[in-house]
Amino acid sequence: MQRTYIKDLGQKIGEEVIIKGWIDVRRDQGKLIFFDFRDMSGKVQGVVLPGSQAKEVAEQTRPEWVVEVKGKVNERPEKNRQLDKQNGNIELEILEVTVLNEAETPPFDIGNDTREVGEEVRMKYRYVDLRSERMQRNLRMRSEVFSLIRNYFRDRNFTEVETPILTKSTPEGARDYLVPSRLEKGYFYALPQSPQQYKQLLMTSGIEKYFQFPKCMRDEDTRGDRQPEFTQLDVEISFATEEEVMDTTEQLLIKIVKTLYPEKRIQAIPFPRIPYAEAMSKYGNDRPDIRENKEDPNLLAFCWVVDFPMFEKTDKGAWTFTHNPFSGCKTEHKDNLMNKENVGEIIASQYDIVLNGYEIGGGSIRNHKPDMLKKVFEILGYSEEDINGKFGHMLKAFTLGTPPHGGIAWGMDRLMMILHNEASIREVIAFPKTGEGKDFMMDAPSTVSAEQLIELGISVNKVK
Repeated sequence: MQRTYIKDLGQKIGEEVIIKGWIDVRRDQGKLIFFDFRDMSGKVQGVVLPGSQAKEVAEQTRPEWVVEVKGKVNERPEKNRQLDKQNGNIELEILEVTVLNEAETPPFDIGNDTREVGEEVRMKYRYVDLRSERMQRNLRMRSEVFSLIRNYFRDRNFTEVETPILTKSTPEGARDYLVPSRLEKGYFYALPQSPQQYKQLLMTSGIEKYFQFPKCMRDEDTRGDRQPEFTQLDVEISFATEEEVMDTTEQLLIKIVKTLYPEKRIQAIPFPRIPYAEAMSKYGNDRPDIRENKEDPNLLAFCWVVDFPMFEKTDKGAWTFTHNPFSGCKTEHKDNLMNKENVGEIIASQYDIVLNGYEIGGGSIRNHKPDMLKKVFEILGYSEEDINGKFGHMLKAFTLGTPPHGGIAWGMDRLMMILHNEASIREVIAFPKTGEGKDFMMDAPSTVSAEQLIELGISVNKVK
């Protein structure tokens, strides 16, 4: 007899079935032993009747044991039906119980809201935490969202391309995670802060319409909506205008909400567009929360923030980029860029998508000509040697027939956090780091052996 998933038991009334899963709840009432069983598809109540040969094994079992159960699917009496619950109209008469694995008492009760459990304990036993109903829903809905996005782009002739994890350290706004090279001692790879350069090089390659879900790594201080590693939706389109990229993004976000979160309401369609200067003067930041009612958990207020300054001053008085150095400028500001004049007045072809006060994505139309990109680096204060050493590969590519292009990157973890009314992106990531960037489950970061360090040509000075 093949396994039946719990969600399908309602189609098996009167039949004998086999289910496999976990004991969610066990209630021993003497003559009767009641169980709630769960698998990936849901829950069902089962009962061991007096005189059943299953009783001896059932008396020994405990919650979280993994079992195989043979039983008969019966309709519940009318008075016992719970039609507001999954399988509330049926009950499994347990005929046999086979223990597949026992379980010690879990470190916390997954039947309650595990957000009340201390973070260190939750993260150490994350595989237990993920059994809870809320975490199961968060991860399964995340999978649904990713699948919808993939289908959306494939239907529009986009190509999904994976880009490297081991790359080159370049200044992109945050600290790099470095990986030492064993074969070339003293040299390092960097883990990518984003696939920015690779996706632009794919435009040079003639891919034209690209997307992927890359992992991005940034060595920066963590907070509720930030992690050392996170997942983006990365998109780039050749020959695109700002309108095309923004419309593609907007229509996809609307589709996600209407298809998978119909209980939620989008405040305004099309999404409002707010110039950067207005956002700063009216809201005091460039990620305004424009919800009409901030007490409504199902209200989604999307907006675009546009017309960003391309450069801003650092504390030391030098120029730095506001987003990344590869953004292009508005057509009417190209002369200022090429002449390096009125730098503070240059407006970037940059657009951020904001949801309920969080920046969930940002993009731009890029510099695709080498002379313009080089001018950006010159304004940022890079020497000719630094420009060629750090970005020579990009400048060379742009001399070999790179089309105009632009794109956007979403923070998928932030988006999922908001859609599920969670306070932290750790609630929508399977195996996140803590707020201090630690992995208590795997005990990372950790020391490595002296042999490994010698092989890499590295010595470590511990700073107390």
